[in-house]
Amino acid sequence: MNILARLNHQIPMPRLQSTGTGATIGRHSLVSNASMPYHFEFDSISRILRCRFVGRITDEDLKGYYRLIERYDAQIAPHGGILDMSGVTAFDVSPQTIRELASLPPAMADASRPRCIVATSPEIFGMARMFELHGENTRPHLHVVRTQNEALAILAVREPKFEPIELK
Repeated sequence: MNILARLNHQIPMPRLQSTGTGATIGRHSLVSNASMPYHFEFDSISRILRCRFVGRITDEDLKGYYRLIERYDAQIAPHGGILDMSGVTAFDVSPQTIRELASLPPAMADASRPRCIVATSPEIFGMARMFELHGENTRPHLHVVRTQNEALAILAVREPKFEPIELK
């Protein structure tokens, strides 16, 4: 089964446990041999860019995503964005990395565009809220939510048609 088919099925996620620097349950990913633990999708009708993380996430993964989202933003100029962390099974990201990223200029340059972080686990939700609070002056339309449906409601999208997208 390919990654999109796996992500579109309801896969039960085990409960995350705190490690002090983030949250983890192990080192297993939903995607074997993947070079990045995330992929980008775009709904061309609503012009929403979504990035879905799966498996284990580290400080370097999150920093790499942050650099890459700037390029996607410049190339397609989405009207809004979703960072979906519901497929994360291990979140090995330090609070220091969250604070560092929050102190950077927003990856989606236009601060008026709404963006959502979907964080289903309590640990990831807490880290996402920390990011939101540390960056609230430069990201006034960032929302941390627990479900994809909440994110879609905030973005006023009823029936998204996300398709894989890669930089040209």
